[in-house]
Amino acid sequence: MKCITIVGARPQFIKAATISRVLRCTPAVTEILVHTGQHYDSYMSDVFFEELEIPQPDYHLGIGSGTHGSQTGKMLEAIEAVLIQEQPNLVLVYGDTNSTLAGALAGAKLHIPVAHVEAGLRSFNRKMPEEINRILSDHSSDLLFAPTETSVKNLLHEGIPENKVHLVGDVMYDAALYYENLADTHSQILSKLKLSPKGYILATIHRAENTDDSARLHAIFQGLMQVAQEIAVVLPLHPRTRQALKRENLFSKVSEFLLLIEPVGYLDMVMLEKNARLIATDSGGVQKEAFFYRVPCVTLREETEWVELVEMGWNCLAIPSNPTWVKTCILNCLDQTSGVHPEVSFLYGTGKAAQLTVTILIQH
Repeated sequence: MKCITIVGARPQFIKAATISRVLRCTPAVTEILVHTGQHYDSYMSDVFFEELEIPQPDYHLGIGSGTHGSQTGKMLEAIEAVLIQEQPNLVLVYGDTNSTLAGALAGAKLHIPVAHVEAGLRSFNRKMPEEINRILSDHSSDLLFAPTETSVKNLLHEGIPENKVHLVGDVMYDAALYYENLADTHSQILSKLKLSPKGYILATIHRAENTDDSARLHAIFQGLMQVAQEIAVVLPLHPRTRQALKRENLFSKVSEFLLLIEPVGYLDMVMLEKNARLIATDSGGVQKEAFFYRVPCVTLREETEWVELVEMGWNCLAIPSNPTWVKTCILNCLDQTSGVHPEVSFLYGTGKAAQLTVTILIQH
């Protein structure tokens, strides 16, 4: 079986690392890795390939940034050319980025079976580009690998045939288990930043709904600056967020209160997450990782695709309407702790999602 894996952004590198490790140990399987170039600098791409021991891409398309339509269109054209040349048996896509959608559409239009890992997530907010990408990728796919019972229900509710849907668990949980000890022994990020375990809040902000909206951007960062007067706030700064802060003349002021650092690799991020007292984020992946490491989480959005975490009290939604509300929600959740109830212990599987996914792919 020849499988083409499409990746392009940081979360996909993590997910692909778990499945690629299994694929490349499976007899009679050839994996060809295609990197669209959606995330292209060393902090956002290269370091992940090195740390996660992902083989270098067989094809690097070098698409780079751009508007959603332009970026997706360029990816679709370039991926189609690779598929025509390679004639794979399967196209494997991950998550909800423009790279995901372009890969799914390219495969579907060429009548090549498409498998979507992390299928069925829904925020039910179609203003999010990620939501459109998820829906279209799911409905273009032949095999849908769902991480949770909720995601299975979403797919069936939308009329996707049950025989296409497979509940396998979350490959990001596989990664968390596999790399946690490696992070403990290799990462020096805490000592480098002079941070004490449980002595800081970790924040990540990158979604367009927050960075491109002036009012929300001000609410989030003014709120975080107020929080920083009571406990240190560390924020790995996404390039989009850096540009937004400079556009709003906030960068210098925020730098006085928050510890702004460059984007970090996966192992450093694991260390920052598991040792934080609380995580404040608008990232879907970081919400889950907070749960994996049993760290309280405040999600600075109106909704989340990981609804089960909110329903079970592991995650608090905070609409960033004003600085006071952002500050209040974060400080109120600082010492939120819960025992691990048996029903949530295996919410995202048992750490065998990658193996189960590959087994189903081979059977298919």
